[in-house]
Amino acid sequence: MAATKTRPRGGTKNTRPVSRTIDDLLADFGTTMPRKEAPAPTPPAEKLFPHTVKLSGVRRMGHGWAPTMPPLAGYQMTSEETPVLWPLISGNGLPPWGAEMGYDVLSGGKFYCDPMGWVLDDSIPVTNPNIFIFGKPGRGKSATVKAFMIRMIKFGYRSLVLGDVKDEYEDLAKFLGVDPFRIGPGLPGRINPLDLGPLGVDWEKQTAEEQEKRATVIFNRWLMLIRGLVASQGVVFSPTEERVINKVLRHLTGWSAGASRLKPVTIPQVWAALDSPTKDLVTDCRYESPQAFFDGTRPLRDALGALCEGSLQGMFDTESTFEPDWRKPIQTLSLRSLHETGNKVAVGIALMCLNSWGQGMREAASAGDRRIVLRDEAWLQTRLSLEAVEALDANLRLSRTEGDIQLVTYHKPSDPLSAGDQGSQAAQIAKDLLNLSDVRILMGQDESVADELGRLMGLSEMQQGVITNWAMQEKGRALWMVGDQRYKVQTLLTPLERRLTYTNDAIDPGA
Repeated sequence: MAATKTRPRGGTKNTRPVSRTIDDLLADFGTTMPRKEAPAPTPPAEKLFPHTVKLSGVRRMGHGWAPTMPPLAGYQMTSEETPVLWPLISGNGLPPWGAEMGYDVLSGGKFYCDPMGWVLDDSIPVTNPNIFIFGKPGRGKSATVKAFMIRMIKFGYRSLVLGDVKDEYEDLAKFLGVDPFRIGPGLPGRINPLDLGPLGVDWEKQTAEEQEKRATVIFNRWLMLIRGLVASQGVVFSPTEERVINKVLRHLTGWSAGASRLKPVTIPQVWAALDSPTKDLVTDCRYESPQAFFDGTRPLRDALGALCEGSLQGMFDTESTFEPDWRKPIQTLSLRSLHETGNKVAVGIALMCLNSWGQGMREAASAGDRRIVLRDEAWLQTRLSLEAVEALDANLRLSRTEGDIQLVTYHKPSDPLSAGDQGSQAAQIAKDLLNLSDVRILMGQDESVADELGRLMGLSEMQQGVITNWAMQEKGRALWMVGDQRYKVQTLLTPLERRLTYTNDAIDPGA
């Protein structure tokens, strides 16, 4: 209740009574009323743009004031037409998962690489996880590969280096607690390319149908390897030779006799079986006599004999002494001692043998066993023969099914085309290898390969300039081709990675 006081009667007519609050009334009696404190006012919502600017700007020096508004033109176009009119505007980057490789120079954001994740994402134009890397020596090709391997470990990937020709991955393997397995003249290491692999484990426990499936896979793998080895010696591998080798392999393993367990087979045993054929083998191969068998298989026997007695003697002619531990983050097989002999043909044949062995070791891999399979200096293998090219072609085509990331390194895009004569079947298949990889990393190259890059990779003149100019100014720079998308990427290395990826020890006296 509010008390009022009025003015004296002599006041004016418009005089109004003065209102007093209950606090004023209690104060007259020397007391006060306790009161509850009012809640603190809620702060206003934060404004993204607290200071608005008029369309005409602020009329001050350097504040963009304009007396009249400029006319604005409106355009309508599709997302495919936009980058044609504005080619320097960067599009959306790739999803932020996988190995963090560096940063995208055009957008300034981080660049991530996850080929298998890209395959599973329909919004990314990638249908297979294969990676081809091209780069002039010294442009950071191997450093990029090693950084990718290291950073994919935390995502469950392990690496398999099928033929470290220059021991570039030795320091990385030792850092991860793995000793490289060495193969070469005079070394005790052995790899049997005709190893049964995981498919030969618990053979007798399998059903007849499962044994038939496994035998088909094993014999086809062996047949492809022997075809490539024979062709590398310049010997034609016709259907007749294929039938002979098929019969020999089935006789040696005991499959043709219905053995409950397949016997191990080596290349010298195949050669010996051809040199001393049994009556059953001669009959199964449809030869009238042993002499007819000898005459018909002489080139085949000589080709296999050259492999057993030549530069590869003591490396691939007995049982394997290497049992890979797939729980380790990396497995690497060194060919440096063989490479130092200068025999490029022998190195190529060794790579083909390792390729067959590695494929056998992965035939029964579990679904969660993710692997990065590195094929370094692949041109040494593809130059051997048509069959060698077909072997690499088969591995690339099966990568999506097997769940492996096939990573192939070349110096320049013309390297795959050096397989066979120009226009030959081998050259055509090697050219098609480029179409089996949706991820291509193009590192620095000389101007002399600019036209070649544009023709083979479908690059624009501006993209060619990125490779022959910008990427040549610093290591680790590359044009990443992810499907039909292009990214200008600078790979970044930690101090530890720089030490593990340094490959100039031989020419740097202070290293």
